Amino acid sequence: MIEVTRLNGARFSINCDLIETVEETPDTVITLTNGKKFIVSENMEQIKKLVISFKKKIYCNTIWFWSWTIEFNKYKLLK
Repeated sequence: MIEVTRLNGARFSINCDLIETVEETPDTVITLTNGKKFIVSENMEQIKKLVISFKKKIYCNTIWFWSWTIEFNKYKLLK
């Protein structure tokens, strides 16, 4: 989930896996896969950075967990 801002200043979260398109017209419009649209104050570049940051947190933690699990299991097998 990424946190974005409506034009009235209200903050809300969007599931970034559901984002289909981001357009600047000149306001930034986020369209989800279900067709729902949100107009937000962040620009397209900021949205990209938010999504990348969120994905890094998710995937880096997953990679760390699995690498730790593999090493732990190797250690158990050697004993």
